[in-house]
Amino acid sequence: MHSSRGILLLSVSLLMVTPVTQAQGAPSAMEFEQLRQMVLDLQHRVSALEEQNRQLQASLAGSQTGAPRELRISASEGATPAAALASATEELREPNASSSLPAQASAAPSAPVTSWLPGTLPGGATLNYYFDGYYEYNFNQPVGRVNDLRAYDVLSNTFSLNQADLIFDLEPDLTVHRRYGFRTDLQFGQATETLQGNPANEPRPEIYRNIFQAYGAYILPVGSGLNLNMGKWASSLGIEGNYAKDQMNYTRSSYFYFLPFYHSGLKATYQVNSRLALNYWVVNGTNQSEPTNGYKDELWGYVLTPNKNLAWTVNYYLGQEHPNTVPATNCVDPVQPGLCEAPISHAPNGKTDILDSYASWQATPKLTVAGEGDYYIEREWANAAPGESSAPSHVDGGAVYLQYQLNARAAFAARSEYLSDREGLFSNAAQALKEATGTYKHQLGDGFDAFLEYRRDWSNIRYFITSTPGAPVNHQDTATLGLVWWYGGKQGSW
Repeated sequence: MHSSRGILLLSVSLLMVTPVTQAQGAPSAMEFEQLRQMVLDLQHRVSALEEQNRQLQASLAGSQTGAPRELRISASEGATPAAALASATEELREPNASSSLPAQASAAPSAPVTSWLPGTLPGGATLNYYFDGYYEYNFNQPVGRVNDLRAYDVLSNTFSLNQADLIFDLEPDLTVHRRYGFRTDLQFGQATETLQGNPANEPRPEIYRNIFQAYGAYILPVGSGLNLNMGKWASSLGIEGNYAKDQMNYTRSSYFYFLPFYHSGLKATYQVNSRLALNYWVVNGTNQSEPTNGYKDELWGYVLTPNKNLAWTVNYYLGQEHPNTVPATNCVDPVQPGLCEAPISHAPNGKTDILDSYASWQATPKLTVAGEGDYYIEREWANAAPGESSAPSHVDGGAVYLQYQLNARAAFAARSEYLSDREGLFSNAAQALKEATGTYKHQLGDGFDAFLEYRRDWSNIRYFITSTPGAPVNHQDTATLGLVWWYGGKQGSW
């Protein structure tokens, strides 16, 4: 910008010198040629600067390049680069105090584009990086420092790596005539071990354990577009998700730990209009990359968005989760390693029904209210024979969430839930579980969140382990500091 000012001053000086020269006499041919060359040179330099200005404005306006919210200044606004940079600098210095978090998304912008890590790739794909660590103290001081009924924050009195992720994402985009896309989430850490691949639930969990998600997508030209996905994806049963940066609370609810974490198969989504989307899945099972039986589970659901402040999701899931084979070592026919199976004689064939519903309401610009209700029933036999148990097992209840945005970088969230585990499907004990959590979330920097959280779980029986073996108590209190870093070109929730 200093170069432009210098050229402008030089141009004015030439215009002022020209009349004086003419008054003293006509310039010589050599002097005239020198002046002409100077003018041509100035024209070239001004053209080059104008092109640089256009490129700078385009880069500042490029929301597709992964630039943070504060730097997305459109070239169509007509701002000069100096004004654009001044405006961006002022926004970074004084964040918008009226911004607020949606139900499951942080208002924090992406990490600065000046990082040497690539966030966007040619063609519209993004690379995204994520680290989630915590320190948690359990006031019961349990033997082995193990927190009861947790899948993510599983250890206490320990600096712990919850998860580290690398995400590649290329979304279908009809505006650029790209109907295909695909996504891969590679995950490592404690969360991976506890939620990805249970040997009791699938034959070869080690093959898929570090692949949290991997699926391809294609939009068929049917109506407004039928979006098909095939592969492995995070379950949308339950309102909470995998990445803490997009959550109100750092620890997850008991329903998140109980409901399925992932599925493998085929899913279809059809956007009927701007307010209604329909979903259908056919999958191997719950938490199964490879199934333990030949039955294919199904889900039917919809997402209703009456207005920009309200979203309501309803899912019905029908499955059959009982295996019909067991691992064996004496296979006669050659098979792949780990796929030696022996049939179970008269295997159980009872069905699993899950009715899951949740809604999120942006009550005010600063206040978000959300709720979830679940009814889960599992049967051992579809048609019980004499002597076989036909009584189903149930889990039901719900959770309520509140989040208040204190300012542009700080929020307070609260959660309360009730889970009736009458036959011990979730906890291996017949009990009624309750939980209350308070969380202070602060954005320490772009792509860097801190969570301070206190949580109390309690039951109507003595269930939670303590420092004394064989002497459980009816409550568990934990205090947690969670630190989450992320960077990448993907905007919004991951």
